[in-house]
Amino acid sequence: MAVPARKTSKAKKRARRTHQVIKAPNLSFDLASGEYRRSHHVSLKGYYKGRQVKE
Repeated sequence: MAVPARKTSKAKKRARRTHQVIKAPNLSFDLASGEYRRSHHVSLKGYYKGRQVKE
């Protein structure tokens, strides 16, 4: 069984985990529906890129 020769230091462990963070979703204002929506997603009213794609 593979066992590490030395204990991983706190700095090394934390440096490896710096990218594991929850990020806020990117929001953009949709002029067609007048509300905020996530980028590359259909808004709640069914608009995408200024036109209605879903009822």
